[in-house]
Amino acid sequence: MSSDVRFTDFKSDKQPTWCPGCGDFGTMNGMMKALANTGNDPDNTFVVAGIGCSGKIGTYMHSYALHGVHGRALPVGTGVKLANPDLEVMVAGGDGDGYSIGAGHFVHAVRRNVDLTYVVMDNRIYGLTKGQASPTSREDFETSTTPEGPQQPPVNPLALALASGATFIAQSFSSDALRHAEIIEQAIEHDGFGFVNVFSPCVTFNDVDTYDYFRDSLVDLKEADHDPHDYDDAKEKILEGDKEYMGVLWQDEESVPYHQTHGVTEDMTEIPDGAADGTMDLVREFY
Repeated sequence: MSSDVRFTDFKSDKQPTWCPGCGDFGTMNGMMKALANTGNDPDNTFVVAGIGCSGKIGTYMHSYALHGVHGRALPVGTGVKLANPDLEVMVAGGDGDGYSIGAGHFVHAVRRNVDLTYVVMDNRIYGLTKGQASPTSREDFETSTTPEGPQQPPVNPLALALASGATFIAQSFSSDALRHAEIIEQAIEHDGFGFVNVFSPCVTFNDVDTYDYFRDSLVDLKEADHDPHDYDDAKEKILEGDKEYMGVLWQDEESVPYHQTHGVTEDMTEIPDGAADGTMDLVREFY
């Protein structure tokens, strides 16, 4: 941990290829600011990403990183955290990556309460593959492959997390830089699985869920007299269908992360004396 790290220290020398105006720029900047503000530095940070526009984020951030396969970022992040609990692990994904093919992994990472931060860039569309409906797209959202809309209700990721036993559920907006970074900070500092669904508008393929829409629609829980430790209040807001919220909806103050409940407290990359011949070579292959 360091108090001298600036968020720019987390920027790599690779220039993002996201579309100009993409919400992912703001999402990533908030992640870097939150990591710096919580005393982390690139040498103790591991970023895991899946497939989609969000999957490029590990290339654009200066830290240890792995660009995995579609929907499988959370299992990798879980493995990294349990192999070395001292690392700050941040997993990044998109609504398609996380709530479709990766939905099963999401449920189980949540219920295990692994001590990592999961940031989902929710633009309510498949952007990288040119504009198909995603799990969080509106029922009447028209695309080239769903000209009459998906004709099915969107996934409620907050409700899915709550039903899976989440200990920290939050939502932010990539355009609200200060608030977004503040919410990510809270997720990082939480002892357990810190889940943040980020409204990260796609300016190329989604002309419905725009920056203006979220600016006009979002209700900031900081100004709504909401107690994030009140489970019933959190459940009511999460299941409410007529409002979009920003802030921490639910946090379990008694949360104990997986590595503590299961006694995984030592760095598994350290090989003890007496290990079998060739063990270190095997570890080096995977680390």
